Amino acid sequence: MSSKPVKVGIVGAPFSKGQPRGGVEDGPKYIRTAGLIDKLNALGCDVKDYGDLKFEDVPNDEVFGIVKNPRTVGKANEVLAQTVAKVQQDGRLCITMGGDHSLGVGTIAGHAKVHPNLGVVWVDAHADINTPLTTTTGNLHGQPVSFLIKELQPKMPKVPGFSWVKPCLSSKDIVYIGLRDVDEGEHAILQQYNIKFYSMTEVVKLGIAKVMEETFNYLLPNGKKRPIHLSFDVDGVDSSATPATGTPVPGGLCYREGIYIAEVLHKSGLLSAVDIMEVNPSLGKNEKEVDLTVQAALSVVLSCCGKACEGNHRSDYVIPEPGKN
Repeated sequence: MSSKPVKVGIVGAPFSKGQPRGGVEDGPKYIRTAGLIDKLNALGCDVKDYGDLKFEDVPNDEVFGIVKNPRTVGKANEVLAQTVAKVQQDGRLCITMGGDHSLGVGTIAGHAKVHPNLGVVWVDAHADINTPLTTTTGNLHGQPVSFLIKELQPKMPKVPGFSWVKPCLSSKDIVYIGLRDVDEGEHAILQQYNIKFYSMTEVVKLGIAKVMEETFNYLLPNGKKRPIHLSFDVDGVDSSATPATGTPVPGGLCYREGIYIAEVLHKSGLLSAVDIMEVNPSLGKNEKEVDLTVQAALSVVLSCCGKACEGNHRSDYVIPEPGKN
């Protein structure tokens, strides 16, 4: 496959306070060490590395109801949103490496500052749309989407640390793929607000190609063009392929289905931002499990940037002939 080189901006977001398990803050380091930059360069991408962000704990960050670390999570997302907006203003595909999925507030809010008409594809075992009043754990990595959906705001209390967030998505602007562990409150929200989702039941029934065809038709009706944001939790893929993550769930997308999603989004020419979240090297039982998870995450990112299963070649590649140097 020969394609136009992708301008890429890399952002590391080593953050873990949206959930209780340490180690997820090391996700960016492991993905970098696996050769991300070199592999993107080999694809012919124009790569700018914006580095790893620095996140500070907010002192005296008391719980809000049962919501944990609200000020620290809110501030981290505000910092991230500013950086994602800068990458978008620079005209680059923003690749954000988490970190836990509470960071989805910042990546999407930052993206929307520059492209307010964006659509979102959220690949995950979980809906991450609990409100601070429906959550049973208080972990903000299970709540990011609730801060972003306009129609849901009457159900949202004013959470300390999140006053900067402006809801930027309608309920029609997001499609979930891979759901299979959805809380009762989340299911009620999905149904009441008619939010589009493909649980693993639908993925198995329809096949991933049909799921993506319908996703494009839903987000891009009548030939509409808009920037697409892919927010990809590695637990969307089956736990056999991504075991080193905080909330693994069996029965998920297979590796090739995850890659297919990334490939077709790239080929659309509309992919504008990618989150790769919840890689937690400390939760691998051995080096193989860590490597499996990191390589799966890396493969998704590379496929979003033009790597194709059919292979690739540079646009200026010339097939050599005998007798010619």
